[in-house]
Amino acid sequence: MSYRREPPKTMNNTATIEQPSAPPVSSMRLLASTSGTPQTFLFEGRVLVWFSCGAASACAAKLAVEKHKDKTLEIIYCDTLKYEHPDNVRFLKDVEQWIQWPVKIMRSKEYDDIFDVFDKTGWLVGPMGARCTTELKKNVRKEYQWPEDLHIFGLTADEPTRIAELQEENHEIFLEWNLRDAGMKKRDCLQMVANAGIKLPAMYRMGYKNNNCIGCVKGGMGYWNKIRRDFPEAFARMAAQERKMGVTIHRQNDMPIYLDELNPKAGRFKEEPDIECGPQCRMPLRANE
Repeated sequence: MSYRREPPKTMNNTATIEQPSAPPVSSMRLLASTSGTPQTFLFEGRVLVWFSCGAASACAAKLAVEKHKDKTLEIIYCDTLKYEHPDNVRFLKDVEQWIQWPVKIMRSKEYDDIFDVFDKTGWLVGPMGARCTTELKKNVRKEYQWPEDLHIFGLTADEPTRIAELQEENHEIFLEWNLRDAGMKKRDCLQMVANAGIKLPAMYRMGYKNNNCIGCVKGGMGYWNKIRRDFPEAFARMAAQERKMGVTIHRQNDMPIYLDELNPKAGRFKEEPDIECGPQCRMPLRANE
């Protein structure tokens, strides 16, 4: 038997919350396994879907509502809207209407936005990824989650390596891969959203492979030259941030190169690997530029 505990109260849908004290994991976890065995706890966990304003996570939320609507289900978006395309607000609201479930917006208690992270931590990006993802997404999730919660991320059937890595690196959480289990690939998610009559986010329609912040610090030279053309203000803002901090996003011939020094023809955007900003945040593998 399990007992449902009340979710923590939130203030204005933010991550500034007071979490109820929980019994030690050893006494709470009576039977638990990530291999699909039933989970039995003293408290009944929530089903948490981590929405990112992308097509795949929208479809993951849709499937979760269909399966888990009778449970304590939450669709959660970790707020990085300030430097994302403004069309993401429209997409979020369209998804809410489609799935008939509210999206809870949660924010970091310590940082206002990505540039606040850069300024306070003195860190832009490194081999293991970007500090902004850690502070504005990962840490918000970790503070909010309970040991007995079930987590759903928008990873698809054509991302087995990412799924395996996320499982390997997060033994402490329970995961359900509803897109993978439904055999849905990225293209299937795009089609599912289109079939629902929802216009894809603007960044996808402009040819970007992701719907991250405008000007992601994990992007390659080709990506940043596309940002220079499409969003010159965002390009100038990040170029000024590099100079302010005395660090660079890119290296060329093993030497740092600032964005304001970048050859406008450098990079091959269409050939550059995808940028990941979610449960796993790493620098894409790419040749020395």
